Amino acid sequence: MESNSRICRIRVALAQINSTVGDIEGNTRSIISWIARARDCGAELVVFPELAVTGYPPEDLLLKSSFVNDNVLAVQEIAAATAGITAIVGFVDANKDIYNSAAVLHNGSVAGITHKMFLPNYGVFDEDRYFQAGLGTQVYSRSGIRFGVEICEDLWYADGPHSSQAIAGGAHLIVDINSSPFCAGKWIARERMLATRAADNTCAIIYLNAVGGQDELVFDGHSMLIGANGETLLRMKSFELQFAVVDVDLSLIEHQRLIDPRRRKANRLFDGPRPAEIVLDTLPTPKAAGESTQSCSPPSELEEIYAALVTGTRDYVEKNGFKSVVLGLSGGIDSAIVACIAADALGPERVRVLVMPSEFSSNETQSDAEALALNLGVRCDRIAIDDVFGEFKSTLAGLFSETQPDVTEENLQARIRGNLLMAVSNKFGSLVLTTGNKSEMACGYSTLYGDMAGGFAVIKDVPKTKVYQLAEYRNGISHVIPETIITRPPTAELRPNQTDQDTLPPYDLLDGILAAYVEEDRSIAQITALGYDEATVRRVVRMVDINEYKRRQAAPGVKITARAFGRDRRLPITNRYRE
Repeated sequence: MESNSRICRIRVALAQINSTVGDIEGNTRSIISWIARARDCGAELVVFPELAVTGYPPEDLLLKSSFVNDNVLAVQEIAAATAGITAIVGFVDANKDIYNSAAVLHNGSVAGITHKMFLPNYGVFDEDRYFQAGLGTQVYSRSGIRFGVEICEDLWYADGPHSSQAIAGGAHLIVDINSSPFCAGKWIARERMLATRAADNTCAIIYLNAVGGQDELVFDGHSMLIGANGETLLRMKSFELQFAVVDVDLSLIEHQRLIDPRRRKANRLFDGPRPAEIVLDTLPTPKAAGESTQSCSPPSELEEIYAALVTGTRDYVEKNGFKSVVLGLSGGIDSAIVACIAADALGPERVRVLVMPSEFSSNETQSDAEALALNLGVRCDRIAIDDVFGEFKSTLAGLFSETQPDVTEENLQARIRGNLLMAVSNKFGSLVLTTGNKSEMACGYSTLYGDMAGGFAVIKDVPKTKVYQLAEYRNGISHVIPETIITRPPTAELRPNQTDQDTLPPYDLLDGILAAYVEEDRSIAQITALGYDEATVRRVVRMVDINEYKRRQAAPGVKITARAFGRDRRLPITNRYRE
């Protein structure tokens, strides 16, 4: 153990960046530029997210040897840019197998590599498909300060590498790099866990998370510095690219450890493999430039959900090269909140809406839609579908002569609107945003090739009751959604006097049942025991079960709940199991 007199503080830069999957060249340029900025700020150490070089998750790109080789070469390029500083960068190491790894780059070269030990294989994760698990760990020593490095899931296990690094290796600081996908409220459990790990191991912890959207996933940032007593010393912004500089005071950690007999006993009895020590060359201590970054307040639930939807929409559109988006604006609550999210994500000049009334559309909903478009400053085009609908009915009259109008004619209207939106998409290169919410997607209250037609489903993981809350939240920022859109009973307006509750239970009741069945995997009996009517529960469960085929054809959309349809919940379409 090095002398306590040499242990004081270290200036660390936290680069909470937004990497793009597959853009190794662009990600590398970004990382090198942030290293230069960290050096200018007097940082001795700069930290980047998990798989920052490749972007996360790279999925089957990892099966391409050229992709893996390019990322390894990029790390060498990044290492050459670390003169006078230490950088921790997430990448894919290739050494007889491939590993989710963190490179410790020091003064122009690769000083060491850490392999992720605990590979998640649940929910949205399938790292066991690609990576080999790491076995050993290291402690790095620089100017009297010892630090360990680990990756994301490793920190969620009490006996993860941080334990051996801190107890057996004497690390004062644990650096944990992450690309941890968002779900609402996750930061609370995350911060609580970090406090426990720091206090249990008497060490400071840097938790550095990625930010930005990748297909259905969105990363919230919310990086943190936790002190050895479990206190949050720095909390970075959520859903924003941020570069933070913090002076980490480690002077009291050795004293805390000396006076804690439990820790000394734990060190003596430690029977696992002890981490290897890597001594980094001593560098001149840079002159600090500027103040430490101030800590942010945590977001409210609605604030973080809305920011997640904006971030996920913006990055899906921009990372995939779309210049603009288009959506149908009905005068209902769902399309209203999607229009707001799109305008906030991209700017109103990149958003176009179509108001497409039929004979069943009320004057009120049409005027509300146009008022919302005006309030947002987005382009609004009105295309009545009566004539087209009439032509469809006329064409099908012979085939349908012995039947009565039913859901078939309702779906025809939705499909006409879907065709018009796709025509605008083809002609002008705009991405079509669909407007269905999670409650509707769960129950199949949607039309294939109609309102489900599009490239990105912004609110597919947002329950209907939460859509109303988000509308109120957005109006609290600036009052753009007409109040009648919020207060009017929800309706698809596909037949006279229609409301959603003609087909579905009331949404406050429905969403409670759906949360229990979809997100918590409760049985019918368990849900009924919560106080719900058994017949209603059985009806809802049946709707969920028989509509898997529809959900499988839905566009990707932003994950905000603990269990989203698609990546989180994978059920067979052909499935005869029923409770």
